[in-house]
Amino acid sequence: MARHRLDGMDREIGRLALPAMGALAADPLLSLVDTALVGALGPVPLAALGINLAVFTTLFVTFNFLTYGTTAEVARHRGAGDGAGAVAYAMQALWLALGLGVALFVVLQGTAPLIAQLMGATGDVRAPTLTYLQIRSWSAVPFLIIMVGHGTFRGLKDTTTPLKISLLANVANVIVSYLLIHQAGLGIAGAAWGTVIAQTGAAVAFLLQGRRTLQSPDFRFNPTAMRRLVRISRDLFLRTPSLLSGTLITTAIAARMGITVIAGHQVVREVWTLLALTLDGFAIAGQAMVGTSLGSGETSLAYQQTKRLLGWGVVTGIVLTPVVFALGGLAPRLFTRDAGVLIDIGQVWWLMALLLPIGGVVFVADGILMGIGDLRFLLWSTALASLGALVPIGLIALRLEGGILGLWVGMAALMVVRGTTCVWRLSPAGWERATNRVL
Repeated sequence: MARHRLDGMDREIGRLALPAMGALAADPLLSLVDTALVGALGPVPLAALGINLAVFTTLFVTFNFLTYGTTAEVARHRGAGDGAGAVAYAMQALWLALGLGVALFVVLQGTAPLIAQLMGATGDVRAPTLTYLQIRSWSAVPFLIIMVGHGTFRGLKDTTTPLKISLLANVANVIVSYLLIHQAGLGIAGAAWGTVIAQTGAAVAFLLQGRRTLQSPDFRFNPTAMRRLVRISRDLFLRTPSLLSGTLITTAIAARMGITVIAGHQVVREVWTLLALTLDGFAIAGQAMVGTSLGSGETSLAYQQTKRLLGWGVVTGIVLTPVVFALGGLAPRLFTRDAGVLIDIGQVWWLMALLLPIGGVVFVADGILMGIGDLRFLLWSTALASLGALVPIGLIALRLEGGILGLWVGMAALMVVRGTTCVWRLSPAGWERATNRVL
């Protein structure tokens, strides 16, 4: 009986996690495609792209409460049999995305020169940095609608629809970006417009599919549901500064170390993001499964699912490590042929590969804790790791001229601290404290 139950649990994990992995991997592929296409133009455009992608990765983290908060809450309503509540929450998340998207566009357009300056974009890098940033800001509203779409369908335990839409968006991005960058001769501006067009199409697809799936939902603004949305999202949003500081400060430090360092850091960071989000497929399954189980009052089942999900995350990280390590001599050449950039990439590629098993714990645990609703713990543990490990080590690396290796030693410290705190929180004693606090 126990074996049968585990097999059924594994099948559900696979049904949810595998499409989620594809969708999560497809999203950073937008950036990877741009990195490969722009990398062929030389190190200066690649460095400018790296600075911009750090900014937009930061924005993804800033507003990911629209995805993660929606997933967990829709799953909880679904587990409790409250379909109307799940739909109401999703609709208010959409209204919030529209409002925030317009505000984000205005801010990015108005502060682009200041952002470029703060990110260390000087000299030859400044002009292409501003070009990409000002064009890409037009995707602000579609970008946030996509985040709500992912969260809604994940909460409904449908990870296939987001995968299909993400794949179509990536195909469109490859075709349009290539034509604009190389055939039309727009350079880095073509990369920005390609992403805007692809994300706008994806947002429209989510809206159309969501209307069909939710069966003519009520789009009216609901102040009561909106207040609940804001309250639930608060800790996820407050968690953002610690994550932002890590991404932005290390990128700004890399920019001050030289063009080859920032360009190499950009390539390695994008590959790491792709691998991390692939592992995050188990986190998505965790949000939906654990949130649904807790919503229906099955706490014991939720903990069994937690242990199984963590096991899958660690094993997947272990399997990926030698594969990524072996690709170290080939994969970087897909993004750049510059000898200096390749040397910098080679200094840290091995370290990135070794961090994957720890990532299997950290990223899966994030999803589980969001499914539980233990958002305050996520806030403080992330702040400890980012502000107490990554940022100080990065600043020391800049002072001591530690180069790209110094930055990635900081990344390793971040992952070790986060892994340790997550393992404690999901131990039997930590689990009981977390669920008693939020249930």
